[in-house]
Amino acid sequence: MRIGELAGRLGLNTKTIRYYEQIGLVPAAPRTSSGYRDYTESDASRLVFIKSAQRLGLSLGEISEILSLRDQGQAPCGYVRDVIAEQLRTVDTRIAELLALRGELRELHATAAQMPELQGATCRIIEHARASAATS
Repeated sequence: MRIGELAGRLGLNTKTIRYYEQIGLVPAAPRTSSGYRDYTESDASRLVFIKSAQRLGLSLGEISEILSLRDQGQAPCGYVRDVIAEQLRTVDTRIAELLALRGELRELHATAAQMPELQGATCRIIEHARASAATS
């Protein structure tokens, strides 16, 4: 199948598919006699895997390693478990940071309602936040 059909079917951009081919995530597609790339169902399955892995937050480098292990006939599950564990730690850290930020924003929002606007001040709300951060 041609690149446009493949892209449409998978909800990808044709440039993305070409890029994945360029960096080796997808094998170079053979060309038709007219010079068009001719992709297979195997290529489509590989692209679906790449999309799924990206949705889980895996980097293209990690995805490349997984596919490389599989292409060499090795089971990549151990590597995938390690990558997912690291991704989970990253997500947990980010959630903690976001919860702390939410608390700070709620506090600022409540304080801001009581602050008068002053001429010459950029924004007392942010200045108050900056002063609070300096004393923390």
